[in-house]
Amino acid sequence: MSTYAIMCDFLNRWPMNSGSSSPAANLPQFERRWTDYYQAVAGRPPRATLLMAIERFSMEQSSNARGTAVDLGCGDGRDTVELLRHNWRVIAVDGEPDAIERLRRRSDINRTYLETRVQRFEELTLPPDVDLINASFCLPFCPPDSFTELWEEIVTALRSGGRFCGHLFGDRDSWATYCDINYHTRSQVERLLDPFQIELLDEENHPGKTALGEEKHWHLYNIVARKR
Repeated sequence: MSTYAIMCDFLNRWPMNSGSSSPAANLPQFERRWTDYYQAVAGRPPRATLLMAIERFSMEQSSNARGTAVDLGCGDGRDTVELLRHNWRVIAVDGEPDAIERLRRRSDINRTYLETRVQRFEELTLPPDVDLINASFCLPFCPPDSFTELWEEIVTALRSGGRFCGHLFGDRDSWATYCDINYHTRSQVERLLDPFQIELLDEENHPGKTALGEEKHWHLYNIVARKR
């Protein structure tokens, strides 16, 4: 971990007094260009982690014909649409009203089994006994001080035999220098997954580009896990 990232982590754990004189006020924050992002990823297929989770359910004889899924950070619905196509009941959640508006305007969704919510991670409340929680590239954007509570909410909401699928950023990701981004070491991810049987934990660590075409070093974990 870089010295800058260590200092960032320290300030998150031991917050300084607010105000422009605080060192934390000078640390970089991630620029959230969500509208540009939605436009850049429009029409892209569902995430591979979601497809694997759906396939795992389809292989289980005890699986419900129409389970309940929560799509966290749903954006304009690339994963939500796939869940609805497989006859899941879906609660699509995003903190950006624009994302939910884009989702509801889509012509390729069946709204019969769709519920939408504008809700930030810090305020998230989930129903009990959920079958699947999908979080594609969104959990790293939960405020660091709220991540522990968010993860507890996810684990508690899932029924035994339910699944989590999604992504977390690693500590060598170039965005780990932002103090409003979550990142984890491999051992930390494994501890988070203690309540689960791991079906996929694929670590990526390579240079690449963002959806907006910007250079970036990716260090992330692709996860599919079944709650014990």
